[in-house]
Amino acid sequence: MSLDEMHQLPLRLARKAKGRAHTQFAALCWRIVNGGPEICLITTRGKGRWTLPKGWPMDGQTPAEAAAMEAFEEAGLTGQSLDRCLGVYTYVKPKDKSRTPHLTLVFPLQVQTIHADWPERAVRRRKWVSPAKAARLLKSPELRHIVEQFDPRQLHR
Repeated sequence: MSLDEMHQLPLRLARKAKGRAHTQFAALCWRIVNGGPEICLITTRGKGRWTLPKGWPMDGQTPAEAAAMEAFEEAGLTGQSLDRCLGVYTYVKPKDKSRTPHLTLVFPLQVQTIHADWPERAVRRRKWVSPAKAARLLKSPELRHIVEQFDPRQLHR
């Protein structure tokens, strides 16, 4: 079976176990402008740092579907998502005293609609930038690498 024939299955969630790594799914939201890709970054709610839309697994949804839902809720973006993980990055939330690691899988979302209103509009900003500029604005070295390496021409190979 080739990678193109593989499809994600919806998740069935169990209760969280303390002390284990937490899994999240992020959307790398992109579009083509003047022949080149742009990536949408959003601010975090707490410190206003630039990041990608991300969130927790959702029961009955694939990881890519969950990432797409976060893109709408946090950035007001909808489009075509792919069941192809671009990479994984880890982080620890700054205020988390348990220092529990968060493992985040990144999925591409080709943006088709930019909504003027969305659920978290009042608490987040969004910004469209080149992959190189996005990488400079991101804190996580692993996420920077994923963004720097992003090439939409490679998605359907």
